[in-house]
Amino acid sequence: MGARMVLKIREQRRKPDVNDFARTIARLSKMNAQILAAVRPLNNPQLDAAALVRSAQAVISIEAEAITALQDRIDANFLRACQLMFECPGRVVVSGMGKSGHVARKIAATLASTGTPSFFVHPAEASHGDLGMITQKDVVLALSNSGETDELLAILPLIKRQGIPLIAMSGNPGSSLARLADAHLNTSVPAEACPLGLAPTSSTTAALVMGDALAIALLEARGFTNEDFARSHPAGSLGRRLLLKIADIMHTGAQIPSVGAEASMSEALVEMTRKGLGMTAIVDPADQSLLGVFTDGDLRRAVDDGDVDLRTTPVTRLMTPRPKTIGADQLAVEAAQLMEAHKIHALLVVDGDNRVVGALNIHDLLRARVV
Repeated sequence: MGARMVLKIREQRRKPDVNDFARTIARLSKMNAQILAAVRPLNNPQLDAAALVRSAQAVISIEAEAITALQDRIDANFLRACQLMFECPGRVVVSGMGKSGHVARKIAATLASTGTPSFFVHPAEASHGDLGMITQKDVVLALSNSGETDELLAILPLIKRQGIPLIAMSGNPGSSLARLADAHLNTSVPAEACPLGLAPTSSTTAALVMGDALAIALLEARGFTNEDFARSHPAGSLGRRLLLKIADIMHTGAQIPSVGAEASMSEALVEMTRKGLGMTAIVDPADQSLLGVFTDGDLRRAVDDGDVDLRTTPVTRLMTPRPKTIGADQLAVEAAQLMEAHKIHALLVVDGDNRVVGALNIHDLLRARVV
C-alpha cells in the first residue's frame, strides 16, 4: 500500500501544473513589454504577439528549471554509469524509442566524437536482428521517460542474460527499466513545458543534458584533447586547423624560389616571377642555409630608391636578413597567425639546420581553407 502511494505521488509530480505555467508567464510580463515595444506588428490576425512571446519565454524558463534540478542527481548512480562506460572494452550502445530515440541518437553521436566509441540501435529493429550488433564487451544505455517502453523491455532480458551492463536513463525511478539497470540516471522533471503535458519537451531536454554530462565527464577523465577531437572531425574547419601541417601544403623542391648570395636583383626578380610566390629565398651557396628573403615589398622600396640599379645591384644589399620562418611539422594555422602578426604574406620553411625545405604564401592557406 505504501509503495503504491509513493508511486501515485510521483505520478502527480510529473503532471504539468497549469498554475505554475501561469505564474511563470506573469513573472515575465515586464520583460515582455520591453520586447513587444521593439517588435513589428504581425499581419496575421490569428497571431497574438504578446501571447507568442509569453509562451516562448515560459517554455525556456520551465526547461531551465528542469535542467537545474539535474544537478542534485549527479550521485553514485552517475559515477557508476561513468565507470561502466569508461572501462567498457567495446562500445556504448545507446537505444530509445520515439522522441527518446532521437535524443539517444544525439547522445551516441556526442559520445563517439568525444572519445567514447558509441552507436545507436533502434529497439524495434533490435528485436528483428539488430540485437546481433551488441556484444558482451559493450555497455547499453537505454532511454525511456516512462521506463516502460515495450520495445526496450522486450530486448532487456536478452541483454541481461549475456551479462551486458545496462545503464538506464528515465524519469521514473520505480520503472521496470530502472529496476533492471546496473545504474539508473533519474531525469524526471516537475512538468513538461507543453501546457497540455503531452509533448515531450522538458523531459527530452533533461535527457539530452544528462547525456552531455556523461560525455563531457568521460572526455575529461580520458584526457581528450583538441587534437583527439580533430581526428574525428577531419572534414570540419576545426579538423583543418588542428590537423593540417605546413608539410601538407608547402611548395617543395624545384617549386621553392631560391637564389644564391651572389645573385643580382634582376636574377632574383626572374626567380620570383617564375615561382609566383611573391618572394625568393637567398641562400649560402656553401651549405644552402638561409641568409635572407627578398619580397615584393622589398622590390617596391628599391624602386623608390633612385640609387639602386635593378639590374646589377646584389640582392643581398636589399634582402631582409633573418626573416620569419616556420617548420614543416608545425600547424598550417600557425603560419596564418605568424603572417597576421607580422603583416607578411609569405613564409619560408626551414629545417633544424636553417636550410630551406619549402615555401608558402597566403594563397596556399586560403586554398587549404585554413583562413
